[in-house]
Amino acid sequence: MGLVDTLKAKLAPAKEKVSDLGHRHGGRIGHGLDRAAKAADEKTKHKYSSKIETGAGKAKHALGRLSHKGEGRKDDGTAPPAA
Repeated sequence: MGLVDTLKAKLAPAKEKVSDLGHRHGGRIGHGLDRAAKAADEKTKHKYSSKIETGAGKAKHALGRLSHKGEGRKDDGTAPPAA
């Protein structure tokens, strides 16, 4: 067993816990991401608005992938093909 396999095995329980927390508190986390993005945008005087918006969107997308993993989705986060 290689180093990467050992790390994956040790991190699996943490990943499941984070996934569960993301599923239960996804709305609150998303709201926090929005607030953080708004605060960062105001602090930079809207100079980096598009970059901040992109980053917040990617963070929300990652949260969605993580929190919905195991609910009929493949490992890459995409929905399974329609039957």
